[in-house]
Amino acid sequence: GLPPVPKEVHAKNRNKLVGRIKEVAPNSIVLVKGGYLINHYNTDTVYQYRQESYFLWLFGVREPGFYGLVDVKTGKSVLFIPRLPEEYATWMGPIPTPAFVTEKYGVSETFYVDQIDNFLSELGPESVLLLNGWNTDSNLEIKPAEFPNRHGFAVNSSMLYPIISECRVIKSPEEIELISKACAISCTAHKYVMQAITKCQFEYQVESLFQNSCYFVGGSRTTAYTNNCSTGCNCSILHYGDAGAPNSKQILPGDMCLFDMGASHSGYASDITISFPVSGKFTKEQKTIYEAVLFARNAVINSAKPGVSWVDMHILANKVMLTELTEAGILTGNVDEMIEAGLSGILQPHGLGHLLGIDVHDVGGYLPNTPPRPKQSYLKNLRTARLLEEGMVLTVEPGCYFIDPLLDRALADEYLRKFINKDEISKYRGFGGVRIEDVVVITKTGCTVLSPLPRTVEEIEAWMKQTDKGCLRPLDKHYQTPVVYK
Repeated sequence: GLPPVPKEVHAKNRNKLVGRIKEVAPNSIVLVKGGYLINHYNTDTVYQYRQESYFLWLFGVREPGFYGLVDVKTGKSVLFIPRLPEEYATWMGPIPTPAFVTEKYGVSETFYVDQIDNFLSELGPESVLLLNGWNTDSNLEIKPAEFPNRHGFAVNSSMLYPIISECRVIKSPEEIELISKACAISCTAHKYVMQAITKCQFEYQVESLFQNSCYFVGGSRTTAYTNNCSTGCNCSILHYGDAGAPNSKQILPGDMCLFDMGASHSGYASDITISFPVSGKFTKEQKTIYEAVLFARNAVINSAKPGVSWVDMHILANKVMLTELTEAGILTGNVDEMIEAGLSGILQPHGLGHLLGIDVHDVGGYLPNTPPRPKQSYLKNLRTARLLEEGMVLTVEPGCYFIDPLLDRALADEYLRKFINKDEISKYRGFGGVRIEDVVVITKTGCTVLSPLPRTVEEIEAWMKQTDKGCLRPLDKHYQTPVVYK
């Protein structure tokens, strides 16, 4: 069946937050608002509900319309639920009682939303900490919770956001286990579609098979983000799969595939990309580009450990990839000069990876007292510039793409074009691109890959040769035996 709410995980998250806030505001309370249903414009149809991420991290609540409170002094946690009308039971099932919610989510008490004002008045906190801040990936604001008589209390809307965001950066062992399960569900589905690719005529059929495996085998109703099922030239569209490019191209025998898809499990995300040839056998050109990316990925995974700068990891990946492309005759010249000139940003416009957790692009990339966003053209798209710490979960996702507008810009630049073998790179116009994306957790001595898949050319070709093509199989147990890099 579907997994129960991991109450202990969220209780541990709350305790972590309380410990941090006690250092600066020991007599305060935290008050946060959960998400709400959103209609399809002015219709009575609603989007499938997804809980607000901070609220989910704190309480694990799956329903809309809740508020949550944490008393920093006592550690007590309280949920406030909407008072639903009687007819709710007719259409939606039993109305949850406060006692039911208390047990389901493992909090101290539960009341109704219309009781918040009285509860706060009786509690009499020195200050009420509300959640307000800007996400550095989306540049969107999370607005503070509104509640009756808000102005009757000493409200602080600036303290909580950086503290709780920092709490989310380092994952507990229990959170890592949930992410590992999400990765196992995704890996099982990715391996399924690799073997079923010859049965698919269009990209959307791959998306369908992936989602089928995630839900049917792993119980994951939703993916963590919009599925990117690109083939051929579409592999150079970094965020392919949205409304304007809806995984609709016909799959051709000579295409490379780039499938960026990840399941969500108990609210925690995975984010995994595989690249492989439709035919199951790499051509010389496909192998050249694929291994340039693979060797960059391997270099990072073998070097990532506490104290290492993520900026340095990005540069390392760029150096390895550009070196491989130079040895293949696609580029020419000094690799360090290429990077300083911004050529790596032409072939890989995005950063090396990002923090991952409740959100696929998890919070904490840029916070007070962390390194600021780099200004260099080849570094400015990094989602974090932090030093790695034990317990961080990140993606490692180097890529090489042949994006016509960027190639045209580079070839028109007098300095950049001296590094490019125009005749060789012209062979890759229409190739698309390659990305290899893994989820890793930083350990005391290195990192552990949570998303083991066939990655070498030989492993991919051997996997795609197997005879049980296109069969749903039980969930891989990879997350129980992760690959450890010292």
